[in-house]
Amino acid sequence: MKSLDRLLGTSADPSQPLVTYYDMATGERIELSTVTTANWVAKTSNFLVDDLETEPGTRIRLGLPSHWLTFVWILSAWNVGAAIVDSAADIGVSGPDLVADEPTRVAASLRPMGGRFPVSPEGFLDLGAEVPGHGDHFVALDPPSPSTIALDLTGEVRTHAEHLASVTPSGARRLVTPGSIRRDADLIAESCLGGGSLVIVSAATAEQLAAVGAQEAAEIH
Repeated sequence: MKSLDRLLGTSADPSQPLVTYYDMATGERIELSTVTTANWVAKTSNFLVDDLETEPGTRIRLGLPSHWLTFVWILSAWNVGAAIVDSAADIGVSGPDLVADEPTRVAASLRPMGGRFPVSPEGFLDLGAEVPGHGDHFVALDPPSPSTIALDLTGEVRTHAEHLASVTPSGARRLVTPGSIRRDADLIAESCLGGGSLVIVSAATAEQLAAVGAQEAAEIH
């Protein structure tokens, strides 16, 4: 593999969980298999290209916490050749705090199942309203190459090839708490390449983390 748009195609069993998300504050639990993740990524990729005119080199800032949608957006950006950045972005993706000042602003309510905002957020496209109607399959007319920029975070730039070379494939089922976009970009690449999976647990006590780890048969990292 030479570019990150092929990550989801490496799974030996696409029906198995890839990303499982818990929010202990709300009781939400959602599990995405590789197949389901790929469906969300295809819809988001079509939204990016058809509605936002994204192309290789477009810069996307993800102002989201570690969430299942965050991993969908990381994979979608790579799918269309966009770079995930922390400055000088063309597109800003916000959570429900609606914090973004990029020319194009989109927001995720982070409600269960990617639901829309109860009231459309002023100045933002509502991902929950915009993305679901897009197609379940995506074919890139201008796919990324190994030299396409994948990440430009905290002053470090990585191409698709460099990011692939920098991560260590993992076949483990790993439980993590919220972290940085860079860490999440590493985790999803490592899990896809190694056949592993991720369990992300938000707003949890140490006791809750231990309980989820036992329930999900996941290693706590």
